[in-house]
Amino acid sequence: MEYDSFLTCDETMTSQVISSDDILLKLCHSVCHVLSSTTASQVSHAAMVQSITKTCLKPDLGCFSIFDGGFSGLVVINFSAPAAVEIYQAYMKQMGMPESELAFSHTSDEVGDVMGELMNQILGDFIVKVNKELQTSINQSQPKMLTINKELTISIDTNLDEAVARRVAFKTARNHIFYLEYAMDKTEFIKLAEFEHEEDDPDALLAQHGQGSQAADPSWSAAVNSAVVVDDSDDLMKELGI
Repeated sequence: MEYDSFLTCDETMTSQVISSDDILLKLCHSVCHVLSSTTASQVSHAAMVQSITKTCLKPDLGCFSIFDGGFSGLVVINFSAPAAVEIYQAYMKQMGMPESELAFSHTSDEVGDVMGELMNQILGDFIVKVNKELQTSINQSQPKMLTINKELTISIDTNLDEAVARRVAFKTARNHIFYLEYAMDKTEFIKLAEFEHEEDDPDALLAQHGQGSQAADPSWSAAVNSAVVVDDSDDLMKELGI
């Protein structure tokens, strides 16, 4: 599957009315910014967005998180096995791990742990943008990472306000494709006056959403593995419309 035009993270919005699709663009920027910076490689998103009717987890590695607050929604990222392994290996090399110690299968626990951590960083970056630029607050659930071989339809177990669902394709440096699927309230934010953005402490944001105590704590890795296998099925079924 080939895409002639992929976008980097430098686009800016000038509209006084920010729609659901503008919010999606912010999320796409967070995906390519976080993955590009943590892997020292270029990750880009397609110039076209697809309107869909449902969100699905798809093979080979699917990750999802629910957010709520100023608006509600669901984020799903579906990685093909080659895309997941490429991103994992590039990230671990950036962290100083020798190639001989890297995992080479997307089913490896290490790959799932790293992709879950990156998903957490992506959503952390997105939430900071939303809080700062839209002057509203949203919260995320802990991302869930699943290795699957069949498509699984998921939804939020609440009624969204005129829900919109979108799919966006992303491309890695080695031209592996993965997809983001997104469902949220149909909403608009209208800027009434100019305002200044408050600056946040990058170290505090990393500690909260990325490479901080979770990655350094061995118990966190064990907890993630347990969550992927068991994942408190009762709570998970309540979160999802499965």
